[in-house]
Amino acid sequence: MLKKSPLAPAAMPAMPPVRGVRIATKNSGIKYKGRDDILLMAFDAGTAMAGVVTKSKTRSAPVEHCVDALKAGGAARALVVNAGNANAFTGRAGDVAVTRTLEAASAALNCGQMEVYVSSTGVIGQPVPEMAIANCVTSLAGELKESGWEAAAVAIGTTDTFPKYATRSARIGGVDVVLNGIVKGSGMIAPDMATMLGYIATDAAIPQPFLQALLSRAVGRTFNCITVDSDTSTSDTVLLAATGKAGNAAPEGPNDPALRDFKRALEEICAELAHMVVRDGEGATKFVTVRVAGATSEGAAKQVGLAIANSPLVKTAIAGEDANWGRIVMAVGKSGARAERDKLRIWIGGVEITANGMVVEGYDEAPVAAHMKGQEIDIQVDLGLGRGKATVWTCDLTHGYIEINADYRS
Repeated sequence: MLKKSPLAPAAMPAMPPVRGVRIATKNSGIKYKGRDDILLMAFDAGTAMAGVVTKSKTRSAPVEHCVDALKAGGAARALVVNAGNANAFTGRAGDVAVTRTLEAASAALNCGQMEVYVSSTGVIGQPVPEMAIANCVTSLAGELKESGWEAAAVAIGTTDTFPKYATRSARIGGVDVVLNGIVKGSGMIAPDMATMLGYIATDAAIPQPFLQALLSRAVGRTFNCITVDSDTSTSDTVLLAATGKAGNAAPEGPNDPALRDFKRALEEICAELAHMVVRDGEGATKFVTVRVAGATSEGAAKQVGLAIANSPLVKTAIAGEDANWGRIVMAVGKSGARAERDKLRIWIGGVEITANGMVVEGYDEAPVAAHMKGQEIDIQVDLGLGRGKATVWTCDLTHGYIEINADYRS
């Protein structure tokens, strides 16, 4: 891995097993040396899968298969992930590689091919050897075990500088359930569905249609509210598997009051994983929270927040620790959402800077400049037009981003 991000969490949690889930990893030799880059996750029969995938018009063959599997009913027995090669824009060769992987997994785990989910991440446009992943799956099937979440997080990484994983517990109708999740990603991050590759598993019993509704809701508030560089991947996928092994009574719908605590836990784990992606943004030195209020709608607030978070001028000012609030004004104005000059208010680090169409009287830049020197940057905007609000998370843009991406294929 690259040098660990300065924004990485100080400590990571111990990961408990999830009943009905087994894990194995190994090195495939496709790209990386000296580290595992293939993950096989096996699920007990009866597991339901929900998922969200990239809206990219050039999405990969693995993503296309996941869409088909979800449409087929969302039953799940296996997940296969490889890192180092995205198997994207590889034509028929990419489809064949996916087919060989499905054949190997279904044979090894005695399940249908539409119960197998596949993901690939890495360089775009380089064909993956037809049997490289399939051969690994065959051998990994004999090495599955209940532990290994940390190893799984390492195996799916590319330019990640630290493995990203989280765990939560919840109660459904008085029954304790566990949620574990892993995610990879640090560049090509501006999700238009979910983010990069992310996988969550729970032992809760939740029917697939309800599980899908819960995941889509959580993703909209977390993974879809982060950005590193405004680029949406060809491979973005987030999957949520529910094995049902906790034995809770099945909920009556996604809004069943019995699911209240599960919703809380699911959104928390999605948010924690999403924030880790931003904290590992390529070359990042600052974690930036952009809060927008007073918009005409929640969607408009998010539109403004992303315009600020994606602006190279805003991000480089933050990297340079320059309290240049004029760049925020610029980003709000170009967002396309409704905004009025004389109603716009801006705060950085809790210090009010603008009101009534101009800088506030007596504005002192010193505390804002001091705030900009920290690792946690807080920007607030109030449009003064309505009740819509949203929060978006991003990072600064440094020369390290250029260095990492210039060397990405080597």
